[in-house]
Amino acid sequence: MEATVFLGTFNDADIFWYPSPDLCLYYNHVSEVFGQFLRPHDLVIALTCTVNCGTLYRQVPESFENPPMYVAVMTYLGFGIVTLFGYFRDFLRAVGLEKCHIAREREEQKDFVPLYQDFENFYTRNLYMRVRDNWNRPICSLPGPVFDVMERVSPDYNWTFSLTGKTIDDVINMGSYNYLGFAENDGDFLKTVADRTQQYGLGVCSTRQEMGNLAIHEELEQLVATFLGVESSMIFGMGFATNSMNIPALVGKGCLILSDELNHTSLILGARLSGATIWVFKHNNMQSLERLLREAVCSGQPRTHRPWRKVLIMVEGIYSMEGSVVRLPDIVALKKKYKAYLYLDEAHSIGAVGPTGRGVTELFGLDPSDIDVMMGTFTKSFGAAGGYIAGKKELVDYLRSHSHSAVYASAMSPPVTEQILRAMKCIMGLDGTTVGKVHQLAENTRYFRSRLQEMGFIIYGNDDSPVVPILLYMPGKVVAFSRAMLKRKIGVVVVGFPATPITEARARFCLSAAHTKAMLDQVLFDLNELGDDLCLKFSRRKYSPRPQQHNNNDDTDFELDS
Repeated sequence: MEATVFLGTFNDADIFWYPSPDLCLYYNHVSEVFGQFLRPHDLVIALTCTVNCGTLYRQVPESFENPPMYVAVMTYLGFGIVTLFGYFRDFLRAVGLEKCHIAREREEQKDFVPLYQDFENFYTRNLYMRVRDNWNRPICSLPGPVFDVMERVSPDYNWTFSLTGKTIDDVINMGSYNYLGFAENDGDFLKTVADRTQQYGLGVCSTRQEMGNLAIHEELEQLVATFLGVESSMIFGMGFATNSMNIPALVGKGCLILSDELNHTSLILGARLSGATIWVFKHNNMQSLERLLREAVCSGQPRTHRPWRKVLIMVEGIYSMEGSVVRLPDIVALKKKYKAYLYLDEAHSIGAVGPTGRGVTELFGLDPSDIDVMMGTFTKSFGAAGGYIAGKKELVDYLRSHSHSAVYASAMSPPVTEQILRAMKCIMGLDGTTVGKVHQLAENTRYFRSRLQEMGFIIYGNDDSPVVPILLYMPGKVVAFSRAMLKRKIGVVVVGFPATPITEARARFCLSAAHTKAMLDQVLFDLNELGDDLCLKFSRRKYSPRPQQHNNNDDTDFELDS
């Protein structure tokens, strides 16, 4: 490996120069250069910042620690036991010894094509139903940093629920995507939203192609383009449809989509609806991506070997189940090398990362023009709804007439539009405020992640990501963890198979700028106790304790990794 050269600091990070812009380094190769800057086995992602003297890289560690072998064995054993009990209960239902709650075919329709496949519903019937109380919990207050949960009981093992009329008050919300704390009901902050509602009403009742194009829609599109640093943008009323309805307008038959294996369902649906050929590469694996790009260029389309009409790389900024950040500098380098197009979904990263909240392009210091299609949603950091597509003016003008979401969907609601305008102006400092919310989220993220690592939990993802998955692994621990946290007045989201690999069930924590230090400390205290009680601290790495540097009322920046 060629020598590295230390160049100084950039945005409070140590900067090194490397001869190869596509280099991916590991700790065991460069420990003598970086010292304690990196933790063992943490993946290092290069952050490029183009300057006259060459290419600069900021090191951004990502952690994906493997558990001890016994954890994987016990996880498979746990699923095996509940599966055996599921077959036993199906036998009891078949002989009439247990009441059957599932939907069944009517006796007179037994010769018809079945509407319900009993075997396909085995997992839902025998595993999910027994633990269904951990999901879909109804709340009855503003989903801010705390909320109220409606108490419910089930007389039939979670097949049906009934409300008791009581509430669990002041539950700390660690599951919502309220990254910047704009999910609020303060009358002073929402005055402009109320004024727009009085002026325009709640709904437009028309598409923007017809009678639904309002001045505030055009104002928001101009502001989004300015915020992202691109030529033009277009807004849509639904975030999911921004992907699923626009991708088919960009690619079709004879085109190739290279999709990360952990892409969101909306991206997958849009790719399938497009009719394009889909190849999947391993998550954030540049060798896998380059191998597919090389094959696409060299071999062309199957059978005919004609060149692909387009090759589109689809990735996300932050992956919501892993907490990982896309290796954008490497992907941009590969995209330029093989003359492909790049589609970047910043649903979770826009507003949440970067010094001023402009997403992963700002985090990595890249030129937004290097991204062909920039997509994002307003449902997370902006406390609203909808999404956007941004890029060159030719791209946006094309989508205005070819996108199904633009031609057929109702225009964005006026109060929602105003809420986005209000939030974006606040982030940009155009309303007289500062970017303190972005700074506070970054502090909360670093503090929470570092404390969890010190406690011995296995967490996934990037140090800059406000999505923090804690690995629980075993199905029984997932259920016990969620119920115990609610008893301690902490609302969490737990995720298991089939949404994750069968051996990687987890609890997903989402940090917010609205979380105070007292809230985070309470959550961490309960996590520490519960981690000991349920034996959830599987990490074999040793992290040195860090000083208490977190202060919500102090604007002084500090470096937790120093």
